[in-house]
Amino acid sequence: MRIFIDTSFPSDAMKLLQDGTTGHELIVSNAPSSSVLDVAKWDDRIVNAHVFFGQIDPVFIERAKDLKWIHVSSSGITRYDNKAFREIVTKRNIAVSNSASVYKEQCAVHALSFIVAQARNLPDALKTRTACGTRQWHELRASCTPLQNQTVLLFGFGAIGTRLAELLKPFQMNVLAYRRKARGTENVPVISSGQLESILSMQVDHIVNILPYSAETHHFFNARFFSQVKPGAVFYNIGRGATVDQDALLNALQSRRLKAAWLDVTDPEPLGVDNPLLSEPHCFITPHVAGGDSDEVVKLIRHFNENCARFTKNEELIDRVM
Repeated sequence: MRIFIDTSFPSDAMKLLQDGTTGHELIVSNAPSSSVLDVAKWDDRIVNAHVFFGQIDPVFIERAKDLKWIHVSSSGITRYDNKAFREIVTKRNIAVSNSASVYKEQCAVHALSFIVAQARNLPDALKTRTACGTRQWHELRASCTPLQNQTVLLFGFGAIGTRLAELLKPFQMNVLAYRRKARGTENVPVISSGQLESILSMQVDHIVNILPYSAETHHFFNARFFSQVKPGAVFYNIGRGATVDQDALLNALQSRRLKAAWLDVTDPEPLGVDNPLLSEPHCFITPHVAGGDSDEVVKLIRHFNENCARFTKNEELIDRVM
């Protein structure tokens, strides 16, 4: 097979890729992207590729007549999650897989870190210098909240949500999931659209957004949504920035409807220096790093190599999405 790669990998990772795809032809882009999230640039050699590894621009597919399999280098498939793309890959029998298994642990741990940091009020604790026994010291201790018996609602329950639910289990929290279509294999209760408003207003202490972005999820978390949440709930976003109406989020924070917000993704990224969320004292933002770790590239290559072996044997792909 001819495998087109649009991303620049370090030499040791490239060696791992070469070893894992022995017998196939690797074609490396003349203008490789610097991130696994960047969309690929056109290269005439894509025309003859059987496999695309990275972030193919959907408009390229019409010209890539030999394409049989697309392996997306990220967990998110935002640019591909639409009717037109699904129709063309279905019509041409092009398999599409993503890298959710590569990033699920890191993303779940990042979300867990947000939740624990909020529970222990680490933002205030880390910037406070006071002696034991002072009024400020007592107030800081009293501001921490136990996670036991609190309810967390996960929006999106794929690989990341499933792993986060596992990580939360030892904290004895009540974990619920909301997803577009229940599959019956979830290990936590799944909330339907009809139940959402009553559960949000009465039970939910922590709201975790892991939703992918699509036309259906654009500004899913809007003013109406935030008006329904239990006062004092905390919002976390490790999904996609555009699923949140950030003006509505800001209003919910300023009115104290929400106690705090923890965001790894925003719209745009990064936010402009004058964006009011940056100066909101109860909003904490990390720069879209939830999926990363020191072994990220190696895991990504190994995941692709495993799927490549499966594809050549006509076996089921890991993380196949289309």
